[in-house]
Amino acid sequence: MTEPIMVGVDGSGRSLRALVWAAHEAMLRRRPLHIVHVLLPAHSYATTDEGRAWEASNWDRGVMTEATAIAQEAHPNLKVTSSLRSGRPAAVLLAEGEHAHTVVLGAKGMGGFGSLLLGSVATQVVGHAVCPVVIVNHVATAYDRIVVGVDGSAHSEAALAYAFEQASLRGAELQAVHSWSHPGPHAVVSAAQDALAKEQLQALEEWLAPLRERYPAVEVVEQVPDEPPVIALSRASDRADLLVVGSRGLGGFHGLALGSVSHHLLQFSQCPLAVIRPRPE
Repeated sequence: MTEPIMVGVDGSGRSLRALVWAAHEAMLRRRPLHIVHVLLPAHSYATTDEGRAWEASNWDRGVMTEATAIAQEAHPNLKVTSSLRSGRPAAVLLAEGEHAHTVVLGAKGMGGFGSLLLGSVATQVVGHAVCPVVIVNHVATAYDRIVVGVDGSAHSEAALAYAFEQASLRGAELQAVHSWSHPGPHAVVSAAQDALAKEQLQALEEWLAPLRERYPAVEVVEQVPDEPPVIALSRASDRADLLVVGSRGLGGFHGLALGSVSHHLLQFSQCPLAVIRPRPE
């Protein structure tokens, strides 16, 4: 069975933007779209348990009906399935994600998992999902550019492969950003620092070489900014359709599921953010 593009919806505007992004991704990859809604506690003014259950049930069904209709109206040939699940949101999404190609979530929602983006739910989903996770906050306006953060780590290699694939699918330019910091004050420019910058560019070119050979049609722009990666990648995301990073980089501790750079970019990315971890062997 073809692994679907899975999207979590909760009826909020941002989850619907995630739905639109996911439906487009499913069409690009020729994969089915699977919509998941996690049942929330009763949120009505009904005075009896039966009344609250009935109203919540109808509201939840309405969320699923609307989401399915939006996806099918935008892409009539897209195969769409849906699932109403109950339980802890992170556990539900991670379980569903085990059978998905990609998990897509809105950055914020109305009381569900989306509103906890910077809390435990999103951290668990982004940090522990076995497949790529895309967080849709700001939707870019057709810049035809994919940005990827590169540092030579195994997670970075997985992010780079995903970014090249996305650029190829979308006919977009790929902007590869390898951020580094030279020792000493920035006001001082020395021959040694210039040589170090050239070394960083050479390393980036070496990391890119195998994928450039695999995707010869993808135009690649290399950047080696001398600044912290969160700043460099946040700035680059301002004119990108998608920002791609590894779940952890070279500076991460192996006991942590989510590195500091990817965690901060959940807040600061100006376009959809894809967080990638290597597939289990």
